Amino acid sequence: MRVAIQLGDAGGSWNDAVTYVQEAERLGAALCFVAEAWGTDGVSPLAYLAAKTERILLASGILQIGIRTPALVAQTALTLSSLCNNRFILGLGVSGPQVIEGLHGVPFAHPLGRMRETIDIIRLAFAGERLAYQGRHFSLPRPGGEGKALRLNQPANPDIPIYLATLAPKMLELTGEVADGWIGTSFIPRGAAAYTDHLATGAARAGRSLADLDLSQGGDVAFSDDVDVLVAERKRGLAFSLGGMGSASTNFYNDAYSRQGWADVAARVQQLWVAGKRQEAVACVPDEMVLETTMIGTETMVRERMQTWRDAGITTLRVYPAGNSLAERLDTLGRAIDLVRGINDEVD
Repeated sequence: MRVAIQLGDAGGSWNDAVTYVQEAERLGAALCFVAEAWGTDGVSPLAYLAAKTERILLASGILQIGIRTPALVAQTALTLSSLCNNRFILGLGVSGPQVIEGLHGVPFAHPLGRMRETIDIIRLAFAGERLAYQGRHFSLPRPGGEGKALRLNQPANPDIPIYLATLAPKMLELTGEVADGWIGTSFIPRGAAAYTDHLATGAARAGRSLADLDLSQGGDVAFSDDVDVLVAERKRGLAFSLGGMGSASTNFYNDAYSRQGWADVAARVQQLWVAGKRQEAVACVPDEMVLETTMIGTETMVRERMQTWRDAGITTLRVYPAGNSLAERLDTLGRAIDLVRGINDEVD
C-alpha cells in the first residue's frame, strides 16, 4: 500500500502548498492528487508542480468532464504528462448537479453514458488516432459542419493512466471495466464490498480482476490521546458530506454512506442540514461513524485503522494529515508514512 496526499484550495498560500508537496515527496509520498470543485481549477497547480517536483506522481483528482470536451481533456492530459516526464495520472469525475448546473450552467445529464464516451475519445487521442467518433452524446466531427476528423498535434502516449472518481453502482462497474484506478470517497472499510463488488463486476466484464485496478481511498490522520476532541472536531465535516454535498434529492455521498450501513443516520443528518438546523445535524453524527471513516487517535489506533484500509483492498491510501501549521501537518504526514511502511514490511 502506497501513500498519497491531496492538494485542494491553497487558501492564498501557494508557497506553503508547494512546499507541502515537495516535502511529502521527500518523506516518501508516492502520489499527489489535485482537487477541482468550486475553487481553484485542477490544471494550473498540476502544471506548476510538474516543474517543482521530481519523483512524486501527479494526478488530477478530479477534472470534471461536464465542463470540458473529451478532446480538451486529452490535450490537457498529454501536455501535463509531457511537462512532468510521464508522472501524470488523469483522474476524471462527473461531479454533481449543484456544481455542474449551478456553477457552470450546463446540464448534469446522462453521466454514465457521457463518461464512457469521454473515455473512448480520450483513448483514441492518447493512441494518436484521428478523432472520428459517433456516439449518443458526442459526434466527431460535428455532423453537417465543415469540420473533419483531426489527430492531436502531440506525440501519442497511450500509457497515461486513467482513474475515475465514482460512487454509484453503475459508475463503479464502469470504473472496473475501463479505468486503471479508482478514486473513492465516503469510505468505511468494513463496508468496502458496497464498492468493490461493483468494481469487480465491471472488471470481469472486461476480462480483468479487481487486482488490475489501483484502489485509492483514505481519510483524516491525527495523533492524540484525547480521542474525544479529535472526534468532535470532525463531526461537522462529516455532517456536511451527508447533508450539504448535494441537494435534498441528489447527494451521492449520502447515498454511498447509506449503502455501507449508515442509512438511518445519513437520512436524519441530511434532513436536519437541509432544514438549516446545522448544529443539530452535527450532533446527530455518531462518534463511531467518525472513527470508522478516519485514522485518528493514539498511534496504535491509527496503525490499526490503516491496516483495516489495507485489509479492505486499498492499494493507495490518501491521507489528510492534521496540523495547525505546515510544520505540524508535515510531522503528521511523516508519522503516517512511517506507519504505512511498517505495515507493508510486516505483510511482506
